[in-house]
Amino acid sequence: MATKTPPGSGRSLTTRLKTAKGRTTASQLWLQRQLNDPYVKAARERGLRSRAAFKLIELDDRFKLIRPRMRVVDLGAAPGGWTQVALERGASHVVGIDLLPIDPIAGSTLLQGDFQDPEAERAVLDALDGQADLVLSDMAPNTTGHNATDHLRIVALAELSLDFAQKVLAPGGGFVAKLFQGGTEKTMLDALKRDFAVVRHAKPPASRKDSAELYVVATGFRGGKAG
Repeated sequence: MATKTPPGSGRSLTTRLKTAKGRTTASQLWLQRQLNDPYVKAARERGLRSRAAFKLIELDDRFKLIRPRMRVVDLGAAPGGWTQVALERGASHVVGIDLLPIDPIAGSTLLQGDFQDPEAERAVLDALDGQADLVLSDMAPNTTGHNATDHLRIVALAELSLDFAQKVLAPGGGFVAKLFQGGTEKTMLDALKRDFAVVRHAKPPASRKDSAELYVVATGFRGGKAG
């Protein structure tokens, strides 16, 4: 569905807040942006739980990540938008895990917990009933406003996601994780190039223009730590 133009883009009137009473300036700006974001409107119209769902749609349109009957793990799955997209695009089963509770989604298993916990890892594999074909992570830490610190934090989170993927992926599988612009740290990039046949970076159109986020997309898992 996704194209290079936002869903529902075109000439439209700007919606303004009826009242700013009791709201901080930052809150007002966020609400104003949400009201006028075509992806927010399109997500609501399609019954998707987040505008971020369109990021996975656009990544999948470009890289053909999701295939019928795949087993998919969605790390940091709340509120469930990426899980919905994976199921819509043919995954036979999706296991999502997050520290926050997630409302049920038909066809998926949604777990509450820390994916770094060995028990959570076993629970994911039990729910998949086998190794994963694709591991997705749209996780990002709370930003501090200090670019260097935020970059290091999100790389660390992506590295943890990669370590998890190396344990659960089947040969030939794929891995997608969010980063911030500034590049992948060398140790992570070396691991990706060692364990995957193809490694690319992409910023889907649904990523806001003022956002520093981009995604690493690795395909053709060679085996690594999985076994």
